[in-house]
Amino acid sequence: MELKDTYKTITSPSEEALFKDKNSKFFGYAFPVKTEDDIKLQMEKLKKDHYAARHWCYAYQLGTEQLRYRANDDGEPNNSAGMPIYGQIQSFDVTNILIVVVRYFGGIKLGVSGLINAYRTAAQMALENVSITEKTIDIDYSIQFEYKNMSKALRLLKDNEAEIISQKLELDCLITYSIRKSKAEQLFNIFENFHGVAIKKL
Repeated sequence: MELKDTYKTITSPSEEALFKDKNSKFFGYAFPVKTEDDIKLQMEKLKKDHYAARHWCYAYQLGTEQLRYRANDDGEPNNSAGMPIYGQIQSFDVTNILIVVVRYFGGIKLGVSGLINAYRTAAQMALENVSITEKTIDIDYSIQFEYKNMSKALRLLKDNEAEIISQKLELDCLITYSIRKSKAEQLFNIFENFHGVAIKKL
């Protein structure tokens, strides 16, 4: 089985999407996020921008291999908002993302099926409004070696398409590099068997 070492995400926020049903307005937004603090900041900002709204329902997914998600109905009937939004995150197969749908109540109740449809559609529209990119899952390592081994170490990094994050090239050299997960083990083994090189995963 081939090792999965890519994931899909967004790199910039979506345009605002608007879905209307029976005078209720549902504004959909998608944001790139990496931590729960990022999520908190986006939620605070949206609540300021839409201070007169009735509900700020959302779902997010974080991580590339160990996925963490949460769906929040924010006062709407159970599973009528957060889970339909999360369903769109799954359907577009994206992670490190927050989708918020802000609702202005229009005076007419939509019923649970109407709400599910509205939140799902607004989330889908937000995802259609944003460009989704595929990224590789990378692992970081540091290698330490004597100056005399530098050219060989640098050639190995280049041949294996590793990205150098930082380097200190003196008598005692230290390089931090990042490499795609599917190539990581092979290069790790080469360095581990390379006399005079100490490697560790960060």
